[in-house]
Amino acid sequence: MSKAAHSPVANRRDKVEVSSRQRASLKMLLPAALLFASGGAALIYQVLWVKQLSLVVGVEVYAVTTGISAFFAGLALGGLYFGRRADRLQDPVRLYAWLELTVALLGVGATLALSHVAEPFARLEASLGLLAWVLPFVLVGLPAVLMGGTLPVLVRALTPASDRVASAGGGLYAANTAGAILGTLLTAFLLLPWLGVHGSAFAAATLNLLAALGAWLWCRKARSPLPLAPPQDSPSPRARVAIALYCVAGGIALGYEVVWSQSIVQFMSTRTFAFAVVLATYLTGLMLGSALYARRAERIQNPWGLFGLLITAAGLLALLQVAGLGRWLVMAQSQMELWALQVTGNELAGMCARFLTVALSTVFLPTTLLGAAFPLALRLAATSSQIGRDVGTLVALNTLGGIAGVALTGFLLIPSLGLVRTLALLAVLAALLGCIATWQSPAPRRYLAGATLAMTLMTILLGALTPPQRLAELLPGARNGHLAYYHEGKGGTVAVVTQGQGDRRFQRLYIQGVSNTGDAMPSLRYMRLQALLPLLIHGQQPDSALVIGFGTGITAGAMLRDPGLTRPVVAELLPEVLEAAPIFKGNYDAVHDPRLDIRLRDGRRELLRSDEQYDLITLEPPPPSAAGVVNLYSRDFYQLAARRLHRGGMVAQWLPLPTQNSEESRSLVRSFVEVFPHATLWTTEFHEMLLIGSLDPLALDVPRIRARFAEPGVTAALADVGIDTPAALLATWVTDRDGLLRFAGDALPVTDDWPRIEYAPWVRRNEITRVLPELLALRSPPPLQQADAAFKGEVERQWQSLDHFYSVAFYAYQGDRGAWARGVGQMTPEERANPYYRWFIGH
Repeated sequence: MSKAAHSPVANRRDKVEVSSRQRASLKMLLPAALLFASGGAALIYQVLWVKQLSLVVGVEVYAVTTGISAFFAGLALGGLYFGRRADRLQDPVRLYAWLELTVALLGVGATLALSHVAEPFARLEASLGLLAWVLPFVLVGLPAVLMGGTLPVLVRALTPASDRVASAGGGLYAANTAGAILGTLLTAFLLLPWLGVHGSAFAAATLNLLAALGAWLWCRKARSPLPLAPPQDSPSPRARVAIALYCVAGGIALGYEVVWSQSIVQFMSTRTFAFAVVLATYLTGLMLGSALYARRAERIQNPWGLFGLLITAAGLLALLQVAGLGRWLVMAQSQMELWALQVTGNELAGMCARFLTVALSTVFLPTTLLGAAFPLALRLAATSSQIGRDVGTLVALNTLGGIAGVALTGFLLIPSLGLVRTLALLAVLAALLGCIATWQSPAPRRYLAGATLAMTLMTILLGALTPPQRLAELLPGARNGHLAYYHEGKGGTVAVVTQGQGDRRFQRLYIQGVSNTGDAMPSLRYMRLQALLPLLIHGQQPDSALVIGFGTGITAGAMLRDPGLTRPVVAELLPEVLEAAPIFKGNYDAVHDPRLDIRLRDGRRELLRSDEQYDLITLEPPPPSAAGVVNLYSRDFYQLAARRLHRGGMVAQWLPLPTQNSEESRSLVRSFVEVFPHATLWTTEFHEMLLIGSLDPLALDVPRIRARFAEPGVTAALADVGIDTPAALLATWVTDRDGLLRFAGDALPVTDDWPRIEYAPWVRRNEITRVLPELLALRSPPPLQQADAAFKGEVERQWQSLDHFYSVAFYAYQGDRGAWARGVGQMTPEERANPYYRWFIGH
């Protein structure tokens, strides 16, 4: 080491540099804390508004994407406008305080307004078309405009020197993103379960007010006014190139997120917790990358080359990790879950460890590289004299690029190319972007161009070698069955897998990699009863019925067995589900029946858009714990459905027992009985029950039921699933409204404001063996009218047979094979011949 390195002048210079960095770090503490609170509030609002938009505009992919785009467009416009305005202010902190205060007011106002505009919006859209979208755009976009101004305004308030622009901007961006991570996790795990939607909005507003208070205290300090920025000149040509590249990079990054969301879901859960963990991991990568490189961005000698290398490497990693998905990830998830359970003893922590394992394996590393690109982009595009304008422009165009990336990826690339090919194309585009960036570096410093070019060639090769059906091969059912149908569409991935052997061969429907239902005997039985049971017991001759959710088509096909129906309607979200329908047996090819009116839209939206009324509305959505599905299980939804019933009309709600704990089942029942004064419960299959509700009294008129049952189509459809007489049908009765009220106890209802079941604890092992006996214990004789003693006796005999089978099935759940065998041995020849029982016990 040379002596010069130890000279007093060099030591003093080093000390000055260290002291300067320390002062800069201390100077950033307060604005970083303010942006941390601001970022947390923004993500709380975003999560709430996405949830509310699904109620307002429907859960169709076009509707939700368009609604969310209003939020990002607002952020972009705010960054552009307030960044330029901040440069013309001597005290931008005061502007920041007003921004936060106004966001608090508008944020709460937008949340409250979105709770009441679903029906007006549906009516406006029917009459005004696209003009109706001004309503959600204004409600969501206006507060977002103000949020978009917070980062550039505070960067301007710091007035970093020309050699500190990247580190200051990158540091504040990291703080803002860290707050977003906290907001994401708080909303899913604490705020929505504890406070509901409106309460969570007030919590977000509190963060805004704290940030405004902090800014006000900052203003009160004795601070010299900032010098006004000189007249704005246009960015240099190289700055424009940097901004353009970062804009395209934003589109590619959000394109990755769309592909990831559909690619990894089969290793996840459909619960909101899973999506929150993945989003938090995505944001953590951005935060860490930005924070790490913010400290070094000013000292990097070749920012263009490194910027290009980071963008290219992120694309290569994104493609490499999805191509490498396999069974190893499932085993890693199990190990992480076991470790978390051992450390915490908490099942939720164990399941979140599973989600985190997937997120770290697929999302974390690429997003860290993308986050590191932000301070480099700032260094290349921003100047100290116009810092507000430049930061605002950079963030705004990156956001607008993200909007375009989401739309192009979700609506064009995935339906045309599939997930794997789309990801490969995005990675190649990122590599080309990196090549353009490295080409901007000075000629003597283009040594990174070789590395970027090598990664580009690797990306192209990997994209060509990865089979497009790679993700289909990873479906859980595909490992032990045959893939009969697979399509990656704009609304999600739909697959049908054939499983089983011989007469136990069946098809299972997978949506977004998660098993939904199938055409095995248990599913065939409960889905046929889902339509035919309420139609047969209806007080008048029903002529109109709406099925929400086509699924396998079995419920819709059973509905068409009733010759009295003249207006059968189905609401289904995904056209791919309809394409796959002919594969399933037992649906009577309903998808091609000319009588059936199939409407491609969200079921709740179908009810909102018109006053059309029905004699029956029957629902078979995914399990209520799945993200977004609570919209079809809430008290608010039942109130809407009740308004769309003819006099004497019924709503029939599927009540799955194994997918939630008894506490959630009680809340579901409470929501139902609070709307329908005449509610009953029926057992349609060991694992499923059916709630039937009406605003008018329900009379089980036996002669009328017998006459309808005698229709040849109805008789054959029910006999196939083990219900061959009217007595066997009525034996599935469990209890009336009084019994349901006893079961619900003091449980609180599920509402749009309190979507409790979406944030419920994980299902306890074999929970059905606890909740089903509770429900069956409520059983009372059905209130039959015009029935003689012989018929009532036959109903009770059929019930005893069903009850005995359920008792035997409990032994199977408990793993007691001996008791199962003895119970099966006690079954009568008639019971053994029943198609439903025979499916379980064999020949």
